[in-house]
Amino acid sequence: MNTKTTTGEYMLLFRGPHWDRGLSTDELQQAIDKVMAWFEGLNKRGKIKGAQPLGGQGRVVSGTDGRFVVDGPFTETKEAVGGYLVLQADSLDDAVEIAQSMPTLRYGISVEVRPILAECPILQRHPELVRRATDRTAEELWVAAAA
Repeated sequence: MNTKTTTGEYMLLFRGPHWDRGLSTDELQQAIDKVMAWFEGLNKRGKIKGAQPLGGQGRVVSGTDGRFVVDGPFTETKEAVGGYLVLQADSLDDAVEIAQSMPTLRYGISVEVRPILAECPILQRHPELVRRATDRTAEELWVAAAA
């Protein structure tokens, strides 16, 4: 699988417990100040492409035809994804270095860094099938997908 990215973008997934619990008001203010300064510094450097917090509840869709829909995700609290940031970086190492500077790492969160690929690896492995699919009309594809 080709793991190179031609987009130059990386997704940072923020995982971990409610890092703010147990901090005094002063400690929390200092931490929030550092986080805001971190984001602002990245933004001024043109590194942030998008970022949002994620809700704790959701659904997991699986099975043939997506027939199984269950409440979730059911991960351990320390593994729950609390938010993401799409980052412009020169390399995976550059993105990791930026992630290492996240102030809340000291409070128990972790940051997963993943390259955003320009193309789905499955499409890269099967270019002839992709070409055939793009030659078909959208309506034909919709009918075929629903069958």
